[in-house]
Amino acid sequence: MFSTYKEALEWIHARLRLGIKPGLKRMEWMMSRLGNPETKINTVHIGGTNGKGSTVTFLRSIHEAAGYTVGTFTSPYIEQFNERISVNGKPITDEELLKLANVIRPLADELEETELGGPTEFEVITAMAFDYFANNSKVDIVIFEVGLGGRFDSTNILHPLASIITNIGLDHTNILGNTYEEIAFEKAGIIKENTPVFTAVKHPGSLNVITEQAAKKTAPIYRLNQEFSISAHESLENGESFTLQTETQTMNELKIRMMGQHQTENAALAVMAAQFLTQKGLFNVSSPAIRDGLKKAYWPGRFEILSQDPLVIIDGAHNDEGVTALVQELSTRYPDRQIQIVFAALKDKKLDKMIAKLDAIAHQISFVSFDFPRAANAEDLLQISQSGNKLAVDNWKTYLLEEIYNLGAKDMVVITGSLYFISEVKPHLCKYLKNKTIYL
Repeated sequence: MFSTYKEALEWIHARLRLGIKPGLKRMEWMMSRLGNPETKINTVHIGGTNGKGSTVTFLRSIHEAAGYTVGTFTSPYIEQFNERISVNGKPITDEELLKLANVIRPLADELEETELGGPTEFEVITAMAFDYFANNSKVDIVIFEVGLGGRFDSTNILHPLASIITNIGLDHTNILGNTYEEIAFEKAGIIKENTPVFTAVKHPGSLNVITEQAAKKTAPIYRLNQEFSISAHESLENGESFTLQTETQTMNELKIRMMGQHQTENAALAVMAAQFLTQKGLFNVSSPAIRDGLKKAYWPGRFEILSQDPLVIIDGAHNDEGVTALVQELSTRYPDRQIQIVFAALKDKKLDKMIAKLDAIAHQISFVSFDFPRAANAEDLLQISQSGNKLAVDNWKTYLLEEIYNLGAKDMVVITGSLYFISEVKPHLCKYLKNKTIYL
């Protein structure tokens, strides 16, 4: 048994050595031993390639605004590990995490001795989340974010009130498949019998796969640009405005403070799900609560402005679709700025297209590595880039402070790539940017 939070966290992180082991049998085994806590909570399940965390946040904020207590399970974390299991946006305490680890540890040890093998880090954390929400907190609804894929993801033992699939991109192709359709099939694995699914997938082949899987499960499906649509989109100084048209109503001038047109789609999915749950009498979410919730929703690391002067932005664009959205937003909002990109990535990602798109808008692009088992080497990233102004950096912490300190009035720094990298960058920079000034 663990006596300190640090011991528990080290044990959890040590399980990264087991890598990724798709499949539900270990989760089912642990849940059975815990009395199947996943059956004791009201849930919404959110999958997709990009936008899962933002959609979780929009839906959480909407229900909070309506007076409900909302649990969330998300990954990875940005500011602290505990935030992966949160209630109304507040991470569980160190003491609560310690208690959960001591519940799951004996099960993990016992499972290790079976033919199934020990649970991975993500399976351990997922099991902790189910136990916490069912037995240790009074929540009205819990929103679970898929970790990887969908069909064989640890969270997919759920039988939710609704499922959401944000979009489809070519990510984790070594596990999920090399085509949009193959990946869509894995994502569609979260669709359950007679359970509605809401999706913003636009790729025709992917959408066909999701529609077919919904039909097989007799699951009502609500698709962007079919059963609901977005119009009158306008980028604001501090967010976005849009109109949502459904089959039964129009909601004009909905406002969000998360930036990017793609965020309007994530917000629309959350609104659709909230309205459905209300129509079914499961919750009571009014139009004012929807507007208030959308306006308040905040999710770190997604086109987040850490400082206006000097201008510093972090964005966890960790795949081609994410980089495309980032580049579009930078080009629209800051056409006159000289953009300095700092990029780090995981080595198992498809990097060539991502780097090419960043090359195209960067006045200077710098590549860094960071302390993570799957992190790409900075020199390897440098070799992929075709930029005429590029460099590889050894110590990103010192380098970032120097670059920000030397920014001119027309310059900006954009730090992007792996969310694991962003989770290290944000607390490091925030210490120095507290007064909007870098002190060296």
